[in-house]
Amino acid sequence: MYVLAIDTALAACSVAVLDAEADEIIAGDSLLMDRGHAEALVPIVEQVMRDAGLDFRALWRVAATVGPGSFTGLRVGLSAARGFALVAKCPAVGVTTLSALAAPFLALDDTLPVVSAIDARHGHVYLQMFGAGGRTLIAPRIAAVKDAARAVAIGPVRLVGSGAALVAEAWPPKEQLPLVVEDMVAPDVAWVARLGAVADPARAEPRPLYLRPPDAKPQDAARIARR
Repeated sequence: MYVLAIDTALAACSVAVLDAEADEIIAGDSLLMDRGHAEALVPIVEQVMRDAGLDFRALWRVAATVGPGSFTGLRVGLSAARGFALVAKCPAVGVTTLSALAAPFLALDDTLPVVSAIDARHGHVYLQMFGAGGRTLIAPRIAAVKDAARAVAIGPVRLVGSGAALVAEAWPPKEQLPLVVEDMVAPDVAWVARLGAVADPARAEPRPLYLRPPDAKPQDAARIARR
């Protein structure tokens, strides 16, 4: 039961192969990058599959991050995941970046809340809060940094992700400070693989999770009128 995991949603291009039965990553690679995922991804996948000693037909599942994250990066990773799954004749599943960021901390201790916060720029973060047992306390959303800090300051919590420091800096002065502030620019792809291995293909479709509209908008005023 081999799972190919792909993450191109944020500031990395990461690939791993998980032996789901042994819960062991047998090959993987990750490059930090803000752009250029489209050019980097396929060579990394090919190298990781060679390192794993596997043919694509040996794959049981393909997992990819669905966001929130870069619009371009998401399209690259999800398109590739669907293509590899088609070749392998296996399901493709989606894993959110917010859950993948939180997963290792919940695995370490699932009694303390974890807040995944990704820098969405312009004073906002993408946010999700997980409680005991990984239960969602605050569903994925985009929020102003100050609003995010007020919403999650409910006691001892752990902040993770590229927006963790931003939320910590805006922390309400009378509330207990976060126990952990872990600045992570991208999730560990090993956890993308593990979450993908347990995901229900019928519910975890490989579709982008967009929490706000794209910055690029049609230039209506510049369009040439048709005759």
